[in-house]
Amino acid sequence: MQVIGAGYGRTGTRSLQLALEGLGYGRCYHMMALIKDPAGIKHWANAINRAEVDWDVLFSGFQSIVDFPGSLYYKELAAHYPKAKVILSVRDAESWYESVCATIYSYDPGIAIKRKMFAKLPFSATARDLFKVIRLMDNLIWKQQFEGKFNDKAYAIENYEAHIEAVKVNIPDDRLLVFDAKDGWEPLCKFLNKEVPSSPYPRANKQEDFQAWSRSLLQEVLN
Repeated sequence: MQVIGAGYGRTGTRSLQLALEGLGYGRCYHMMALIKDPAGIKHWANAINRAEVDWDVLFSGFQSIVDFPGSLYYKELAAHYPKAKVILSVRDAESWYESVCATIYSYDPGIAIKRKMFAKLPFSATARDLFKVIRLMDNLIWKQQFEGKFNDKAYAIENYEAHIEAVKVNIPDDRLLVFDAKDGWEPLCKFLNKEVPSSPYPRANKQEDFQAWSRSLLQEVLN
């Protein structure tokens, strides 16, 4: 593990995933990696239950991690991988809250996918693990991290900003980059000692594309 993303979801984490992979860091673990391979849920269940987590097994084949749920364990990961650099992805708090409300907080896969998942539960370990992923993410993010109060905009933004400040306190300056995707390649590449690519910085998982993208991902896993 060479790079640890400490930013909340909807702070450009999907774009950062693509950027890190493009810079030669191999596969980057994002929440979509857990959805695609939900068997990893057992490790995250250990994390939320404060049991021992075999991070090396969980992240086998990955050199970086971004997004939920990993960003909520940035301190544990930074301690376990002491040579890894930490990137705190950020954006304007108001736009972050609006984006979360319109995407991951209000996400509904639709009745067809729900029926397909429940129909497969008795016969498919993948479907059962995927159901566990959905439940665990609800508990970890909305009930635990946001204390069941994400609907309170003032509270949610205060939580978001407190997380940013906590990362700055817990991670040494020489190991941390506070990164806004709108700043593009230059600060990221300088921090990672990489050459700036000639291609534009990735712009992925836009708010207006989220529902279709996430439903197609679930459909792919359940097929």
